[in-house]
Amino acid sequence: MSAHAPTPDERRAAGRALRKVTPRSSLAGFTPSPRRFDPLKVLAAQDRVRIADLVPIRYGRMAVSPFTFLRGAAAVMARDIAGMPSTGIRVQCCGDCHLLNFGAYGTPERNLVFDVNDFDETLEAPFEWDLMRIGASIHVAALDRGLSPTQARAAVLACMATYRDAMGRLADMGDLDIWYARVDVAQIEGFIDDPAHRKRFQKNVAKAERRGNLQALGKLGTVSKDGRLRIADQPPLVVHVALTGDPELTVETVMARYRDSLQDDRKHILDRYRFVDTARKVVGVGSVGTDARIALLVGRDDDDPLFLQMKEARASVLAPYAGASPYRHQGQRVVEGQRLMQAASDMFLGWMTAANRRQYYVRQLRDMKASVDLTVLDATAFTAYATLCGGTLARAHARSGDPCVIAGYLGTGTQFDDAMADFARDYAAVNAADHAAMAAAIADGCITAEGGV
Repeated sequence: MSAHAPTPDERRAAGRALRKVTPRSSLAGFTPSPRRFDPLKVLAAQDRVRIADLVPIRYGRMAVSPFTFLRGAAAVMARDIAGMPSTGIRVQCCGDCHLLNFGAYGTPERNLVFDVNDFDETLEAPFEWDLMRIGASIHVAALDRGLSPTQARAAVLACMATYRDAMGRLADMGDLDIWYARVDVAQIEGFIDDPAHRKRFQKNVAKAERRGNLQALGKLGTVSKDGRLRIADQPPLVVHVALTGDPELTVETVMARYRDSLQDDRKHILDRYRFVDTARKVVGVGSVGTDARIALLVGRDDDDPLFLQMKEARASVLAPYAGASPYRHQGQRVVEGQRLMQAASDMFLGWMTAANRRQYYVRQLRDMKASVDLTVLDATAFTAYATLCGGTLARAHARSGDPCVIAGYLGTGTQFDDAMADFARDYAAVNAADHAAMAAAIADGCITAEGGV
């Protein structure tokens, strides 16, 4: 006879039982050890495997504020939270779950959805690690925005309460219902009461719907003297650098490797496009220094472009503490993690290996993509956005983890919310000190920084 499968009630009970092993209060606060590692050395270790001439740009972007520092210091935070008590409840984590790694994008069906949208560090790990990072990012971003510590804490509490409530509802849903659940951007407007906020939201939606390959061509394309379409150099952020140092590994070979990672129907549409040009394009904060590129392809004619983004993938910053990925190819790790967490994913998601064994994942560069400008949000709108991210993260976690166990551990009270808010407050102070230490190192000439955001 087959073994008895635990019922939803039994799984919730298992989650509640974990509170005795790892009390929710044990996750509260953060006090760094007097022998805590040097965060600047953690960043320097990453520099050694990054493109040297881009590293100063990374530090320039991180130096802008404590929030931009937090965005670039995922490896620092991973090492910090790995020393915290753990529930052991594992899900597919984003791994770099800060407020700006959520956003809107177009599905293959051309619907605009809101979801987690950055997976460079994705890995299976304890679910609370994502919540610690998003909670800290909310607190830090709120202070950067000029909100008070009380308002920052309120936003963190709202995010956690929404995550907890959403996970409770997901625990009552069937597995397929969880898989089909998504946050359509059109639904969000109904929750916006303030007319000014609603108008800004509608404007941003319209802008996102215009963000596509033709729009990207207008910003990134040019016509050479011989009449050929190509990517325009915009140094130091967009420059033509050879994709490979191996003369026998041609662009055609690399693109063929990428093609092999696609589903057959995706291969069919990709085959209608021909490769035109590629260039290195610096993006983000934490990923600056890794090899990020764009490729321009054209279909029927020059008015039918396709821009692909190829981002170098290295082992997740969580791997030393959560365990290695089951995928040997780091690009595949990113792609499979993205597919597991997102309700709908880019039809051109794939991976490839180029020269010097650099591994990449590939996606469309712009496909109705949009993110929130945190600097224009007042306290009410900021908190609303934090709650949206909290509910979205719950759905993403429920796709790979056990929502019944997580809901059982979280409970219906505010103990977990309070613990995360205490952690976020304390970690924000540590992050501010780390940012100040980096700023001092830049001022002393120990670190070279260029530019900003």
